[in-house]
Amino acid sequence: MRHIGAYIDLAGLDLARTQREITAQVVALAIVAICLLFAVFLTCLGIIAYFWDTSYRLPAIAWMAGGFVVVAIGAAVYRSRAARARSPLLSDVRREWQEDRVILEKILSSDED
Repeated sequence: MRHIGAYIDLAGLDLARTQREITAQVVALAIVAICLLFAVFLTCLGIIAYFWDTSYRLPAIAWMAGGFVVVAIGAAVYRSRAARARSPLLSDVRREWQEDRVILEKILSSDED
């Protein structure tokens, strides 16, 4: 029973760590997204205003759209790499369970001899 309690405590620690990691990522991402949104919006307005009375108005808008596509693709690649690097859920519990299974197998096999 003591081992079950230890596993529950270890699972709680893993879940708490995962929650902290996710919360920190979400808060940082929200702050960055809001700031970038305002910066990009104002930059786009400035570019459109600069080229408004010229024949380069439509190409300027098209280049901005292409830039947004490139940034979006880069962000998707970064996000997929970050998701793979994250620690697996309940990794400490799995590791301890594997260690205890080996110990239990040794104990049970020595009892059969």
